[in-house]
Amino acid sequence: MLSQGLVVSHEQMGDSDQKLRRLVLQGPVAQTAKAGQFVTVQVQDSARTSFDPLLRRPISIAEISQERDEITLLYRIKGRGTEILAQARCGDSLSIMGPLGNGFSLPEEGELWLVAGGIGIFPLFALVQSALSQGLKVRLFWGGESKTFLESAGLTSWKELEIELSLSTLDGSLGEKGLVTELVQSALSQNKPTESKPEAMEVRVSVAACGPKGMMQSITELCQRFNVPIEVSLEERMGCAVGACLGCVCTLKDKAGRLIHKKVCLDGPVFRGEEVVWNETC
Repeated sequence: MLSQGLVVSHEQMGDSDQKLRRLVLQGPVAQTAKAGQFVTVQVQDSARTSFDPLLRRPISIAEISQERDEITLLYRIKGRGTEILAQARCGDSLSIMGPLGNGFSLPEEGELWLVAGGIGIFPLFALVQSALSQGLKVRLFWGGESKTFLESAGLTSWKELEIELSLSTLDGSLGEKGLVTELVQSALSQNKPTESKPEAMEVRVSVAACGPKGMMQSITELCQRFNVPIEVSLEERMGCAVGACLGCVCTLKDKAGRLIHKKVCLDGPVFRGEEVVWNETC
């Protein structure tokens, strides 16, 4: 589980103001990694001590190549840890732990709809790779603040997959103006036969979502209304990332409706949307 990752490439993604980075690591993690899992990376400030910062940084796995023994990590520079990580250069060796957690599952039939909010798109690329390799039809719903953000965060790579894309931006600079939840609601409504549209063909749909808590809660509620199964990838602050520190506990409900607690790092980060108690989960 603990291994070294050789930096194969490390580059800026798109507009520099977005502070997005693409890091490709070569190592044994690629042989067992699955879509939705993550790794933790040890970042070190050489100007101080090798234990500063002490905690590793959890980053979702965006792409997996078993043939090349490579995983790709996409991340946004947000704080001191990622600022230090952004200094890694080709040929450097980084200490990584993983793959960690439980990832997404794939439906046996029908369509897989991916719903992403902002950089929640990052772990979904590995999922679409797996889905397409199994012959599933995939559709992406993605919302972001602007055209600049979507293009910087990898829109071209998604277009190259030649799947159906439904995009939204808050400023209306690309796709529909508004929230991605509105696109999903419209698509689910069109997929459901009604008295006024009895001829509508209902396609068996499964949803995988990643993004802000509010977005995932809204998408989950929509899916429950339309009786569509959904998996969500939760994001919590992690200390150890192996289930020991209890820093990432979330609240769920079991089949009997009783409240239970699980660890995002160990039991997740992917859970069924209907089992998450959103008003109790950070």
